[in-house]
Amino acid sequence: MSTVVWGTPQARAVLATTILGSGMAMLDGTIVNVALPAIGDELGASVAGLQWILDGYLLSLAALILVAGSLGDIFGRRRMFVIGTVWFGLASLLCGLAPTTTLLVLARVLQGIGGALLAPGALAILQSAFPRDQRARAIGAWSGLSGVATAIGPLVGGLLIQAGSWRLAFLINLPMAAACVWMALRHVPESSDPEAARRPDVLSAVVGALGLAGVTAALVEAPGLGVTHPLVLVGGIGGLAAMIAFCVLQTRRRVPLVPPSLFASRTFVLSNALTLVVYAALGSIMVLLVLQLQVWLRYSPTAAGLASLPITVLMLVLSARSGKLAQRVGPRLQLVAGPLLIAAGTLMLTLAVPGASYLTGVLPGLLVFGLGLAAMVAPVTATVLAAAPDRFAGVASGVNNAVARTGTLLAVAVLPPAVGLTGDAYTDPAAMTAAWQVALVVCAVLTALGGVLALGIDNSALGTGEPAEVAEQPRPGECLACGVEGPPTHIRARMNK
Repeated sequence: MSTVVWGTPQARAVLATTILGSGMAMLDGTIVNVALPAIGDELGASVAGLQWILDGYLLSLAALILVAGSLGDIFGRRRMFVIGTVWFGLASLLCGLAPTTTLLVLARVLQGIGGALLAPGALAILQSAFPRDQRARAIGAWSGLSGVATAIGPLVGGLLIQAGSWRLAFLINLPMAAACVWMALRHVPESSDPEAARRPDVLSAVVGALGLAGVTAALVEAPGLGVTHPLVLVGGIGGLAAMIAFCVLQTRRRVPLVPPSLFASRTFVLSNALTLVVYAALGSIMVLLVLQLQVWLRYSPTAAGLASLPITVLMLVLSARSGKLAQRVGPRLQLVAGPLLIAAGTLMLTLAVPGASYLTGVLPGLLVFGLGLAAMVAPVTATVLAAAPDRFAGVASGVNNAVARTGTLLAVAVLPPAVGLTGDAYTDPAAMTAAWQVALVVCAVLTALGGVLALGIDNSALGTGEPAEVAEQPRPGECLACGVEGPPTHIRARMNK
């Protein structure tokens, strides 16, 4: 039963708690990017080591986020939110104390598990705590404010590195986690889903995690070990087999993690395909941008973080308006134009070469890039949710979240070696710039492909009522993961008639 009323002190406290928790996880997802050069320098990490520092976190987060959502439905959403926050904070401590690259990667994997436990709770708490007619306002406030954490991560990371060490980029999570736990226990009501299956589909989660881990290991290690190395062969073949097994399991389980009927919707499939390719490009661009600025253009960590500030400003100013526009005229225009603008801005960033000033070589590309991002991120997750029945809203959002993380995961694994960044090549300014420019072209092609995919999306997807494309309603008692945060978005929750 909803117990929180908008505008009351408890409502503000619940919002603040969920924003702080999800914002902490989002912040950490980007704050590490700007710390990579300092980490590599202190720990002597190769490109593969830096890839694993990023992918270790993304791997466990993407693989476990769906089953983690169902744990909240079963055992209590506040409880899992608190457990995930504590886990995330302790894993961050291990990251901050890690003496070697290997131990840092292991700590990042543990941190990703905490993120998977934490992430579903925020939106699920809002959905269960607020009355149905107030959820749109609550979700809009949460998504807008917590999403900003992703954009300011590079700036915060730069300030922390220059103030002390890259380790502060992880240790900052400790006071944030402590405050979040205190607020959750004090202000957030407990809730669960009495209709949820009592046993989450752990088998599917494990098989999916093994599939992602195998494929990622093969992609990251192949450039250094060779494609015929036993580790690469076992990882690649075993990973693909596990991913196929995961898909088969979803068709045979009575309570699947991902109900196959969702994919009967063309809009659901295309929106997630768009998310996959665009977020793959976004993840690669943001990682390589801070490396290029620090290695070749000699920006300080703080200056490299400040360089992306225009994206933050554009997201703050335009995201809510973008969401409202998509609701009024349909999402297709923005889902086509947004990726195309991102592609144009990406190509403009090829001007960020030695001798170019920030105003002429970096800022123009970032402005166009930010405009495209503001146009796209607001409607994309809302379109995914609208393409599913209300009862499937949680798992639909979870799928979109996992797809976004997987896109970034695979791109970070594939793109650096594909453009010539192997070994310690990222420390060579000339090699870094050559790889940077090739990578930008690849990323521009990926984002433009997202715009092409959006042409097939139903432009009436954000209308009221049940979408016409959904093939079937869930059977009574069919398990659904609770709400899971997707990429930063400002959405209008759909109401039951």
